[in-house]
Amino acid sequence: MDHQYRWYKNKRGNKIWWLDNSSDTVGEFIFSFDKEKQYNLFADYPNALSPEELEVFKEEEPYWADFFRERE
Repeated sequence: MDHQYRWYKNKRGNKIWWLDNSSDTVGEFIFSFDKEKQYNLFADYPNALSPEELEVFKEEEPYWADFFRERE
């Protein structure tokens, strides 16, 4: 089945886009900085992010940055 998912930002002006794929998945959090290259929060954070992306993520998503603090 081909679905069109919606990208959204938690706050206006943020650089991080989140993919609303909740109708097909449970517990998968996909985010992107450009809606092209996608990251899986649980699999890719923090190692797959560039240093610049990591800083933006920490600033815009402090809850998740704190949640994964031990991975750094």
